[in-house]
Amino acid sequence: MNKHPLTTPTCIIIGASHAGANAAFSLRKEGWAGKIILIDSDPRLPYHRPPLSKTYITSDDPIEKLALKPEASYKQDGIELLLGVKITQLDASAKKIFTHNGDELHYDKLILATGASPIVPAINGLADAHNLFFMRNLEDSLAIKAAIHKSSSKRVVIIGGGYIGLEAAASLRKLGASVLVLERENRILARVTAPELSAFFLQLHESHGVKILTNKNVSAITTNASVNKVITSDGTEYSADIIIVGVGVRINKTLAEQAGLIIENGICVNAQARTSNENIYAIGDCTYHFNPHYQRYIRLESVQNAVDQAKIAALAICGRAQDYNALPWFWSDQYDIKLQMVGLSTGYDQVIIRHEHNSDQKFSAWYFSGDELLAVDAINNAKAYVMGTKIIKAKTRINKTALMDRNRELTLEQLQ
Repeated sequence: MNKHPLTTPTCIIIGASHAGANAAFSLRKEGWAGKIILIDSDPRLPYHRPPLSKTYITSDDPIEKLALKPEASYKQDGIELLLGVKITQLDASAKKIFTHNGDELHYDKLILATGASPIVPAINGLADAHNLFFMRNLEDSLAIKAAIHKSSSKRVVIIGGGYIGLEAAASLRKLGASVLVLERENRILARVTAPELSAFFLQLHESHGVKILTNKNVSAITTNASVNKVITSDGTEYSADIIIVGVGVRINKTLAEQAGLIIENGICVNAQARTSNENIYAIGDCTYHFNPHYQRYIRLESVQNAVDQAKIAALAICGRAQDYNALPWFWSDQYDIKLQMVGLSTGYDQVIIRHEHNSDQKFSAWYFSGDELLAVDAINNAKAYVMGTKIIKAKTRINKTALMDRNRELTLEQLQ
């Protein structure tokens, strides 16, 4: 068994997506003088994930354009990349990790940026389906593009009407695919947005030729001569040359379990991104952390959270600890619609829809709990997004009647 030489303090980062890659560069920026080893099972240079379900499916850009940083940047900052390497075991007591190729690596500090993996639903015949894909990494996106170009009829069934499924639907329509979305809830985006937003996106997709069926729970898939039949619990069958599954994710927690870390809805971390082990930090999608603004523990699947926690962990490791106190934000691109979201709407008891300039393509949804603004969803409306961010951060109370008046300019003075 090969041993990695230990000459200086070493920080190992497991997971090289947005969280892990940003942590590596932040460590160097904040003064970490020791080794930095960034490890990922994906053999490719760390890359942007959000475009995979958005623009990349329809783009002819080379893969290199997706890279988070050019390879030279890692060399310049002395960041050692171990790509295509799987971690098989974590021994927290000995501060060692073991790789699939027999290497044993010692760390002084460890950052888990292990992210999450797609949920594989319990659907009979799923494992034998032809051209069935999950939208999680670059290989998935490349495989979907290749399958679309090879298919003559291009019949696509997407299981799941969340943001990933809808973004993929929009991209695939641009490639001429016939797209059907099957959602088991009574509306798309049911868990993340108000009914008015669900209705808007339903109409948007239908106007572009996407068929969306709700209250459809997929129970089985049969495959014959490369043609799939997607069968729902009501017995209806839908033909598909290609199937995309997007029904949510589960955190990757195997290594955290091996380390004996506290895990609830994710790997539990404190305000400095440190786990229950003083030498192990966790960042990104896999973490369960306290949000001071909402005064509760949350787990976020967002680039914003990944990048912000990466900086916080780096500061703590370098002895300059700061508390994590970021307001969540997200975005989604579908056709020519840009949705910008800030805050968390969980627990809202009122939603106000504000339209701008009599346009049905430019409006915003404002989520309130009592008089407190919790979140804003802005459709083609950057001003509403920015204003909502300021109001939520400051916990400013605004006049709801004024907010509903589209003749009033969207300013703090006009909303008082």
